[in-house]
Amino acid sequence: MSSELSERKENLKNYINSTPFASFLGMRCEVMGDEMTAVLPFDEKLIGNASIRALHGGATGAFLELTAMAQLFLLSAQPKLAKPINLTINYLRQARAEDLYARAEVSKQGRRVANVHAEAWQAERALPVATMTAHFLLQND
Repeated sequence: MSSELSERKENLKNYINSTPFASFLGMRCEVMGDEMTAVLPFDEKLIGNASIRALHGGATGAFLELTAMAQLFLLSAQPKLAKPINLTINYLRQARAEDLYARAEVSKQGRRVANVHAEAWQAERALPVATMTAHFLLQND
């Protein structure tokens, strides 16, 4: 792993630990090389529908957004996190009361805007519970 990627990995970890909402969710990122898997450990406070024990859609959506921002930060030379322009989230199936995992892929990165696709799953990666397509404004200083 290059020293620049190692430094960005450490900066990403510090960002996630210092972001109040990521801390509230309990989100963490596991980085192997240039691939990152985000983990949202199950917590009772994340239940949105107690009768069916499903995770709240807002927690799932926020987790996908944070995952996309983290992946973009990890792979780009941006000094700060990008700002979301728009997000489209597709809820595909119920997110059960268990850990949630997500990965994001930067589809295209220009000088000002980046397109990112993310997906979240639980037991099987082939069965995503939600996907997201987002556009981010890059922070050029």
